[in-house]
Amino acid sequence: MSSVSLKTIIEKMKLENLTPEIDVKKIRITQPDINRPALQLAGYFEHFEATRLQVIGFVEYTYMENFPEKDKEKMYREFLSFDIPAVVFCRELAPDPLFVKIALEERVPVLITKKSTSAFMAEIIRWLNVKLAPCISIHGVLVDVFGVGVLITGESGIGKSETAIELIKRGHRLVSDDVVEIRRVSEETLIGSAPDITKHFIEMRGVGIIDVKTLYGVSSVKETQNIDLVIKLEDWDKDKEYDRLGLEEEYTEYLGNKVVCHRIPIRPGRNLAVICESAAVNHRQKAMGYNAAQELYNRVQNSLARRRSEDDDDDE
Repeated sequence: MSSVSLKTIIEKMKLENLTPEIDVKKIRITQPDINRPALQLAGYFEHFEATRLQVIGFVEYTYMENFPEKDKEKMYREFLSFDIPAVVFCRELAPDPLFVKIALEERVPVLITKKSTSAFMAEIIRWLNVKLAPCISIHGVLVDVFGVGVLITGESGIGKSETAIELIKRGHRLVSDDVVEIRRVSEETLIGSAPDITKHFIEMRGVGIIDVKTLYGVSSVKETQNIDLVIKLEDWDKDKEYDRLGLEEEYTEYLGNKVVCHRIPIRPGRNLAVICESAAVNHRQKAMGYNAAQELYNRVQNSLARRRSEDDDDDE
């Protein structure tokens, strides 16, 4: 199961830690959802998701502030007795010293953020969704071409890295070469990134390792990218039928999500970088509602309909 260290979350979200005595490195977050414990502070613990980050907003805070002093300790102890990874107070709301004292006794970190409750929740959920998403690693190259994430796959030595270099020279951005880590952040979105070890590097047979960021500048690389289109490079087979119109789209599947896929046959003289650019622009055009293949089909059908109409007129 994927997990993220609480220390990483504190650094990423710029949280203030009010309980530095607790070792946050050993605390792991395993799910992207959070919980606002209003019902739990009121004493209702049925279906309490204690393994989530607990976020205290203005409503919960004012409820805690106005709670009878004689009952506060019991309420705090009951709430903090669960195996909670951390409690985050939003809007820089200062927690009750008694709450912090009991949290230290129960080994529950107490954190503060300057952000509003809604803004913090949206940001942490989005970030955790990416970090904790199901992940696989595949052999391929991921490039941002005109804002379209193009995943180039194919057998070793077929020309994926060379195509990526040509695309980079034409102003596009490399995300990953050789190994692409794919994360399913939603039922419709796949995000690709590079492993830390190979980030910004490209391997070219006969030349060696190339540092793209150093050679072409920071504008030539990108950390992550949605995967919108897959291009599979394969050796040309003269006996195989290849799609020449593109009326019916082919799909490939990663982690249960389908992505549009084009099979490109390799033959001497074909400029793969130009083909990838054309495929990316055509994909954007289809997303905007224009399909060139469908337009050609409609023109042919209209032309045939006119000819039939003219033939019928001549017969009369």
